[in-house]
Amino acid sequence: MRVIFNVDAISAPLTGIGRYALELAQGLARHASVEELRLYSAVRWVDDPADALRSNRLFASLRQNLPFKTRALEAYSRVRNTLFRAHTRKLHGFLLHTPNYILMPFDGPAVTTVHDLSAFNYPDTHPPERVRFLERHLPGTLERADRVITDSEFIAAEIHAKLGVPREKLRVIALGVDPRYRPHDEHELAEAMARHGLSHGAYLLVVATQEPRKNLVRLARAYAALPAPLRKRHPLVIVGARGWLSADLEKALAPLESSGAARRLGYVSEADLPLIYAGAHAFAFPSLYEGFGLPVLEALASGIPVLTSNVSSLPEICADIALCVDPFDPAALRDGLERLLEDEVWRRANAVRGVEHAAAFPWSRCVDETVAVYRELVRPGH
Repeated sequence: MRVIFNVDAISAPLTGIGRYALELAQGLARHASVEELRLYSAVRWVDDPADALRSNRLFASLRQNLPFKTRALEAYSRVRNTLFRAHTRKLHGFLLHTPNYILMPFDGPAVTTVHDLSAFNYPDTHPPERVRFLERHLPGTLERADRVITDSEFIAAEIHAKLGVPREKLRVIALGVDPRYRPHDEHELAEAMARHGLSHGAYLLVVATQEPRKNLVRLARAYAALPAPLRKRHPLVIVGARGWLSADLEKALAPLESSGAARRLGYVSEADLPLIYAGAHAFAFPSLYEGFGLPVLEALASGIPVLTSNVSSLPEICADIALCVDPFDPAALRDGLERLLEDEVWRRANAVRGVEHAAAFPWSRCVDETVAVYRELVRPGH
C-alpha cells in the first residue's frame, strides 16, 4: 500500500501527539505492508521524520509569535491546504493519514487520529485560537474521514456521543511505550542524577506540559499540605515545557520552590527522560482529562509507583495498578500522595505489576494495528 503521512505534529518540544506521530512515521517506514511512504510536513515533502522535526521548528515559532493568532492560523491552514492539493494532484493510489485531528483536502481514502476532545470539554484550558480552529474544522474532518482512530475506548465513546461519529467508523488503537522506559540499576542512573541535581529514589516526579488541564495547581497545593519531613525526603520535581495560562501555577509553586521543596527541570532531552523516570521514588499525574495519558504508561514501564486521576481514559490505561483519585478533591489528592510515597507494601507490589502491564504496549503493536485500519480502505495490490 501507498501512504501519505502528515508529520506536522513532529515538532520540538516533542510531547504526546508529536511522539505518536514520530513513532508511527518510523514504524510505517519499516513496515512490510507499506511499499511507499510519503511524509508531508507543513508545506512540503520531507525525506524522514528527523527532517520534519527540523523543518517544523520554524513553523512552530511563527505560529507562537505572530500577532492576530487566529487569523494567522487560518491563513497558514489555507496556504498549506492549497499547496498540499497541488503536491498530491498527480499522486494516485495513496491513502492519507493525519495523526493530529485536521485532514487536508484529499481525493483518496483518508484517516485521521483524534486524541481527545479537551478543546471542547475544557476550552478554558486551551489557547482560544486553537479552540476556534478545531470548532471550525474538526466537524468537516470527521465527515470526510473514512476512519477515525482514537487512543482509548473512553474517547471513542465520547466522539460518538458528542460529535455523532458512527461507531463503525471509529477504531481504538492504544499508544505505545519505548523500551528505554524500564527499571534501571542505581549505577546506570548516576550520571543523569548528577547532571540534573537529583537523588536516586528520593523525588516525586511529574512529567507534563505546564498548562491548566494537567491539574498541577491542585497537585502543588496537595503536596504543600503533606508533612514537612515527607516533603523534605521527597521533593517535587516537574519535567515539561512551560505552557499557557500558568499564573495560578506560578503562585502555587513559588513558596515550594523558594524553600527547595519543588524544582522545575523544564524540557528534558529524550536521552535523559527515561533515566529521570527510573530514578524517581514515585510518579504523579492527576490530569483533569486525557485521551490516553502516555506519561502514566511510561512511569509504569519504568517500575515506579503511580498516582493518577479516576476520570477520562486514565483508569482504562492503567487498569487497577495505579492509585486513582478524584483530581478535583484536594483531600483525596493529599491522602493519595501520602500513600504513594509511604505505603511500601503497596508500592512494591504495584511497581512490579506496572512493568508487566506496560510490556503489553509496544509501539510495534500500535503501528501494526494502524496498518490494519489502512487495509480496510485499500484494495489488495494498491
